Amino acid sequence: MNDSSAPLQLSSAEHLSRSLAAITALCEQVPEDQGSVRPETDSWSLNEILGHLLDEEREDFRARIQLLLEDPCEEWPAIDPETWVEERQYRHRSTRELLRLFQDERQRSIGWLRSLDDPDWYREKEHPSGSFSLRAGDLLLSWVAHDLAHIKQLARWHLSQNAEGFDPFRDDYAF
Repeated sequence: MNDSSAPLQLSSAEHLSRSLAAITALCEQVPEDQGSVRPETDSWSLNEILGHLLDEEREDFRARIQLLLEDPCEEWPAIDPETWVEERQYRHRSTRELLRLFQDERQRSIGWLRSLDDPDWYREKEHPSGSFSLRAGDLLLSWVAHDLAHIKQLARWHLSQNAEGFDPFRDDYAF
């Protein structure tokens, strides 16, 4: 349900608040010794997903939208989300600590969005890659979509953890 009469920053803050609740629900009861488990060698553990969400919250979406709205000529800081997950060793950190840090950053983001007074969501900037342009509104929608993609990833992580005790049974009927 989208209230089209609400300013975009307020409806987005509500989406991000609901995503925070979903992410919290999917992470808060996970035992510490399970948060570092990777379902497959090429997939992220729950801790790595949380660390990535924290990075995106601090160093990507909010930071880039803020720069675009306040100083569109300012260069965006470089980001490298895939590398950061390894370099910052999120897999080996505490699930509770990562969740708390993410929750704190998300609350800052929600407060910041709600404080915006008539932002220009059409303000545009060329992406650092030089291959396309982004408007502030594009970044805002991408932020909401990014959360949903990782909520799906967290759900799949849970499925992989729960399916282990069901051999030889399959879950393909659910999909």
